Order: sequence, then C-alpha cells, then structure tokens
Amino acid sequence: MERKTGTISIGVRCPIIRENDDLSTIVVDSVLDACKSIGFAIKNRDIISITESIVARAQGNYASVDDIAADIKSKYPNGHIGVIFPILSRNRFAVCLKGIAKGAKKITLMLSYPSDEVGNELLSYDQLDEAKVNPYSDVLTLNQYRQLFGCNVHPFTGVDYVAYYKDVIESVGCKPEIIFANNPKTILNYTKDILVCDIHSRFRTKRILKENNANIIYGLDDILTISNNGSGYNSMYGLLGSNKASDNTIKLFPNECKDLVLDIQKKMLDKTGKHVEVMVYGDGAFKDPKGKIWELADPVVSPAFTDGLKGTPNEIKLKYLADNDFKDLNGQQLEEALSNAIKDKDNKSSKSMASVGTTPRQLTDLIGSLCDLTSGSGDKGTPVVLVQGYFDDFSK
Repeated sequence: MERKTGTISIGVRCPIIRENDDLSTIVVDSVLDACKSIGFAIKNRDIISITESIVARAQGNYASVDDIAADIKSKYPNGHIGVIFPILSRNRFAVCLKGIAKGAKKITLMLSYPSDEVGNELLSYDQLDEAKVNPYSDVLTLNQYRQLFGCNVHPFTGVDYVAYYKDVIESVGCKPEIIFANNPKTILNYTKDILVCDIHSRFRTKRILKENNANIIYGLDDILTISNNGSGYNSMYGLLGSNKASDNTIKLFPNECKDLVLDIQKKMLDKTGKHVEVMVYGDGAFKDPKGKIWELADPVVSPAFTDGLKGTPNEIKLKYLADNDFKDLNGQQLEEALSNAIKDKDNKSSKSMASVGTTPRQLTDLIGSLCDLTSGSGDKGTPVVLVQGYFDDFSK
C-alpha cells in the first residue's frame, strides 16, 4: 500500500528524571516502549529528541542564589553593577537577578523598551507615539516612566516587571536604580562595571561597551562557568538558558552532552539495528504572532546533536514545479516528473527558483521547534520526542 503519511512527531512519556539516573537507558527504553504501545517500528534516520531540562536534571546541574552571589562578588569588587538588557521573566531571570543583587551593593538596572530582546512588552509602540518618546534616543528614569506610562503589566502573566524586579533587588538588601534605554553606552553614565544580560545580541553589546572604555564587562554567559564549591555550572553559557527551580535555586542549561546523544544512538543501533539521529533541545526558534514573543530564551536551540543533524534542508518547492515547469502534466506523469526532480535536486543550484521559499534554517533549529511544540512545557509528561519521516520526501 502506498504510504500516506509524511513527518510524524510523537511525544514519549518517561519516568520523572532524578540526579544520576541512567538517562540514555531510560530514553531508549521509553522510546521502544512507546513504539510498541502504538505499533510503530524504529526506522533508519528517525530522530530522538530529549528536552534539555531532563538532561540537566540527570546531571544535577543546579545552583543557588548564594552560588551566583559568590561569583558576582569575585568579579565585581566595587559593588555597583550596571545590569543591562535582561529579559522580563520570573522563570528565566528573576532568581538570577536575586543572586546578582545579593552579590552587589547597588544595581543600576537598565531595561530595554518598549520590549525586551525576546519580545516581552513593557509598553506598546502606540504608547510611545502618544507620549512622543523616541526609544532610540530617549533615556527614562523610573519616575519619568511612571509619570508617562503608569503601571503596565505583562499581557500574559499580569506582572508589572518593573516593580517586580525592583522588589527582587531590594529583597536581598541591595539598592536598586532603574532606567530605560536602548543604547548600551547609556549605562556608562551610571557605572563602568557592567553585567550584560541580553542573549543573542550579547556579543555586540559587549563590543560596544569595550569600545567605550567600560571597566569590568561580563555577561550572563560568564557567570558560573565553573563550579562554585560543588554547584552546577555551564562552561559555555554560564547562566544563559537557566530556569527557576525554586525561589532560591536555578537549573542551569545542561553541560557537555555530546556523549549522551552518541550513547543513545549506539544503544538504539544495538537494540534495533537502526541508525537514528539524536539531539538535545531547549526552546524552539519561533515567534508568537499575537504576543510578539520570540520563544528562544535559550542561547541555542540544541546544545548537542549527532552528526547527521548538521546543516540545513536540501529541498525544492513542489508547488512551484507543479505550477511552472510541469504545469501541463497531470496524474501519474506529474508524480513521476516531481519524483525525478527531487532525485535530481543535488545537481541543481540552491539559487534555482524551485528552491526559493524553502527554509534555509539549521536542521536542529527546525526540528527543535517541532519538538518544543510537541512536548510543551507544562504537564504533558513527554520530555522525549520521536520524529519519524523527517528526511523522507515525495519521491520515497
């Protein structure tokens, strides 16, 4: 019978993962049990994706507010820190801010506006227009912000993040000062010791500060890059990608996990004879059209993956061919022509019109987004996702 399905994404339920669990064995057994329960078989080039959360849990990669504070104190001996461009998130930044404040005497918190880097709004552009405020040049104090805009709450969480972050800083005895600006150089009018908190634009922000004679420049990716008396850490990303574990602890982005994906790949080959691809994924790389929030608060979608997931898709646009090159064909002739075009695509330029409109994104970003949407971040209980048929095409 002709196959009637393309890509299939399946959430896989697993036991609750604890520190030091044999994660590779749990993942392999859970995937095989799931396949058995629904009558699926593992195929070559299936993809097994594991959420970064359970990898970090198995690694025990946690740190406390005190661990963060100790690293901050060692890096900022003067005590007054300019904390710039953090995202607005109770889950992603609030506990980090608590640790940063505990390691400082005063924080000048500089918030970007009208939204943070990933799209969480403090204000709307309509509010800025009405107030005749130019976000590219105007610097606002907290009093000016309140006089112009009052109290603004996040449309989804209902939190006034300005007041919330001020309370977090004060809760550990640190003095807060809050300003609103979008030019990194602005913070140098307040302090020369800066902690850069943006994620994907952090390299540019650090460069600008360095070129303008900042004294101390670190980013969130430089905090807890080594263990502090047994704490968790991330050698590459520091605090970036961390999540709230409790009011006083964070779970960091998983540390080195290439060995994990290779081990899962090997165990699956040993048990099934099939060569699968494996990746660890965090946030998907997509933007919500209503809330305007870009999902990717992690530094990367995938911190580790097998070699078969390197690169970008090599695809051609079937609808373009059907409407142009093969517009006079129908039925079996059309199917054969399309199949032959797919088989011959490696010999065609990626700039051909048949390739225009296909997605030039990294495979791991595309697959990670699919898996993030499949697993969700709530109570589905499916931290592993099996993707089948991703590398199939119309010719197969």
